[in-house]
Amino acid sequence: PLILACTPAALEQPVPAPSALARAELTLSRGMKISLREVAEKLACDFDYDNEALCEAPGQFSVRGGLIDVYPLNASAPVRIDFFGDEIEALREFDPETQRSLRKLEKIVVAAGTASDASAEPPRAGALFDYFPAGTAIVFAEPETLDSCESLLARAAEKNWRVRGFSSLDEIPEALRGGNAAETAWRCEDLEEITRGEISSAVGAERLAEAEEIRRRVLVRLDAWSRRGERVVIVVESEGGEERLREILDEEKQAGTLGKAFSPEILRGNVSAGFRVSPAAGAGRALVVATERELFGRSRRRISRVRSRRLPHKSRVEQLLDFNELADGDLLVHLQHGVCIYRGIKLFDRAAGTKEEMLALEFENRVTLYVPLREAHLLSRYVGLRKTLPKLGKVGGNSWEKTRRAAEKATLDFAAELLALQAKRQTKPGFAAQPDESLPWLREFERAFPFTETPDQAKAIAETKLDMERASPMDRLVCGDVGYGKTEVAIRAAFKAVLSGFQVAFLAPTTVLAQQHFNTFRDRFAQYPVAVEMLSRFRTVSQRTKILAQLASGEIDVVIGTHALLSSAVKFKKLGLLVIDEEHRFGVKQKEKIKRLRENVDVLAMSATPIPRTLYLALMGARDLSVIETAPRERLPIRTVVRTYDPKLVKEAILHEISRGGQVFYLHNRVDTIYEVAALLRRLVPEARIAVGHGQMEERELERVMTDFVAGTSDVLVCTTIIETGLDIPNCNTIIIEAADRFGLSQLYQLRGRVGRFNRQAYAYLLLHRHRALLETAKKRLSALRQFNQLGAGFRIAMRDLELRGAGNILGTKQSGHIAGVGFELYCRLLRQSIAVLKGEKNPAKIFRAEIRLDFVQFSRLPESGAKDARSEYRILKDEENAAAVGEIIVATLPAEYISDIRVRIDAFRRLATAGTPDEVRAVAESMEDRFGKLPPEARAFCAVAELRCVAEAHGIVELETEAGAIRARRRNGDYVRVGANFPRLSSLDPFRRLRELRDFLLRQ
Repeated sequence: PLILACTPAALEQPVPAPSALARAELTLSRGMKISLREVAEKLACDFDYDNEALCEAPGQFSVRGGLIDVYPLNASAPVRIDFFGDEIEALREFDPETQRSLRKLEKIVVAAGTASDASAEPPRAGALFDYFPAGTAIVFAEPETLDSCESLLARAAEKNWRVRGFSSLDEIPEALRGGNAAETAWRCEDLEEITRGEISSAVGAERLAEAEEIRRRVLVRLDAWSRRGERVVIVVESEGGEERLREILDEEKQAGTLGKAFSPEILRGNVSAGFRVSPAAGAGRALVVATERELFGRSRRRISRVRSRRLPHKSRVEQLLDFNELADGDLLVHLQHGVCIYRGIKLFDRAAGTKEEMLALEFENRVTLYVPLREAHLLSRYVGLRKTLPKLGKVGGNSWEKTRRAAEKATLDFAAELLALQAKRQTKPGFAAQPDESLPWLREFERAFPFTETPDQAKAIAETKLDMERASPMDRLVCGDVGYGKTEVAIRAAFKAVLSGFQVAFLAPTTVLAQQHFNTFRDRFAQYPVAVEMLSRFRTVSQRTKILAQLASGEIDVVIGTHALLSSAVKFKKLGLLVIDEEHRFGVKQKEKIKRLRENVDVLAMSATPIPRTLYLALMGARDLSVIETAPRERLPIRTVVRTYDPKLVKEAILHEISRGGQVFYLHNRVDTIYEVAALLRRLVPEARIAVGHGQMEERELERVMTDFVAGTSDVLVCTTIIETGLDIPNCNTIIIEAADRFGLSQLYQLRGRVGRFNRQAYAYLLLHRHRALLETAKKRLSALRQFNQLGAGFRIAMRDLELRGAGNILGTKQSGHIAGVGFELYCRLLRQSIAVLKGEKNPAKIFRAEIRLDFVQFSRLPESGAKDARSEYRILKDEENAAAVGEIIVATLPAEYISDIRVRIDAFRRLATAGTPDEVRAVAESMEDRFGKLPPEARAFCAVAELRCVAEAHGIVELETEAGAIRARRRNGDYVRVGANFPRLSSLDPFRRLRELRDFLLRQ
């Protein structure tokens, strides 16, 4: 039978009625008779899914030839539906980022989306009860503690449910299958009594000794229960936890603390706390379950077993640089002519009756330039750091050449500066931390982390620790959104430094942030001999004096503070690590002091402003940079509700959050009426503790309000947009924004992002006033926010602004001007090239690629049979004469019949043309084959030419040309490759064999 374990509140929570759910589902299976058009229409019209060029997020689908890609709202990954006529031939789950298939499926269920109309009210809902059949058994655990027992029992009677008790745990399965069992009460108790000890205020090794004594007491009690015949189970969460437990059991047995026969069951899993279940009277075997919480004083956060959704991890800037979303009127940058406007695709007649697709680009004075699709790699999307539109380039002018060369020189200067700083730090003596292997407490500490590290976070931690072990001082920057785990990187680094015998200083830009970091560090180090203190205006004069003395004597291991740490009065005994949070928020004078402080110590800087991956890749090798761009696995997408203002809805939203122990941001962005709104909320929700915070308050008062809210002394914070950007309040998971239509998308995105930083479902309520007539743009803006809780086009722009601000913080004002001139992507390519050149890399990637001109490869389509030939008779004769020497001609292109969507086709052309290695070319080819089917000969030829270009560049060839069998390969120094005094020659007439011949020829150079 199906067994559901839940709370009474969850059982009564409104859910879609069974009848509504049945209408809102589409089941598709392999071999099912249904047309592609029928499925597409149902997804678009009935299910409210978005038809996109690429299917990347839940609620999207795309149609290509005989394929439909759909990302069901109820699925963890998108699915590719392959049709053969009006029959589903195959179903394959695929990765939304790479678009590559992962595994075959037999059946899928697609759930409908909600109505996108902001004014629509939610449909009438049912309850979870409605899904259970008559005769369902209900079992109460500790019924005296359940507030909802009476209503549940009444509901159970209505539904003809059975309410039972059991005399033995073994009888539960039999009873649930319909067997009879006598009703007996069972007693359930937690293990708190045996873990409760009188822990003193001891620190360091004394505290560890006390913790070990408590652990020993728990094990002795478990051994005693085992001797009495009770079943003892210990649940651990990881392989490491199991190893550590077995080591402890062996040690205690050898010491005589535990009996030799004590052998508890050790299971791998997640249990929040230990317990003992025993019969209140009569016979029955008791069950004891202990966890790491009782043994080690810690536990990991429980993570839902629901599979996390696959979502593309591209940053928003990357999505804007992506040609998959290219539209008429978008700004592009041509490598040779400058900034231009994309004006669509045109089909042109070429020589010998062939046709070729061209990109129409508008430059200054409405001059239009047509660029073949195969040269799409010369183009990049324009994204600047400024909101003003750039000046269009002039075809034939030299101003663009000057702009590009100025940017190229600026990147060389910037790269030289970065590399010089890096070299300077490497020559300075630093403090090498001990390796992990010699720090057993570090391993224990890392196991105590209550979450599972994301891959990005684990990589950042490993990179930081490796830097610390080097003799030269570390200078690493960790970037990532708030709540993505940067602080844990700093905590691990701090613990490693302390265990290696050094002090740690943590510098935060505001008192509130310093207090929050202090609380986090103190909690994480509670079980270890690490003294943590805070130096800020919250400390009295006597406290500050004492802290300064302890820092100088080395009694304090970690000090967290604001710019007060930069005072000349602060002296360290042995400072080894400086952690700087949001350095760009400090003033000029403070930055100068930071510069002096960081000279000979390891420095770990943290930034909550994300940066584009393009910049991250460009800076690799010149700046030690870690980027955490993956949200924690247990993070849930924020549910966004758009409604007209309704006091009843506000009350329900606040009470719902408070009922689950959470807090609420209520955003009212007018200081003159904010106290009236707070008074209204106090009348509306009298049980809520309400505080007010805004930018016109005295600084100390605002700090007090924010600190109290972080500490949980108030339930609702009525505030303006002053909400601290770097503040991480996991307990605040509802935000109500009044007059949401008055905000820009970027603001709304940032405001909405203040919640949803924990593993609890977060809600954002965007409220509109009834009397306000919404502008069309405001409607679209709010719709974009709400739709599927994912980032729509407007969201991407908002996130782009944030990422580019992060880029500006790293690069500085001077470099930002050059980005405005040439565009972000081209700037990053120039920077990458400059770093490679200055580091002396062999054959560094250049922005101008090797030229490939092959007389047996044609990049335009061949004329259709029977088409009129416009060439003169003389030209025809000459071409036929040359053809005899050339041999067979092949077409190299990506046909429209193969990839129908022009934006996707342009993107494929660019990916092939910009690939740096043959492996990258093959990866793109495999991806196309997976998405669009077997490569046609034209596409295979284009991939072969792209691979040839990569091999040529890797071997120092900048130009490769064939003419009537002769090979002309020019090196960077201008010399041609020759055999004796002659050019090498091709031996085959078959075009594909010729391409292989050329590849082998280049590999020999």
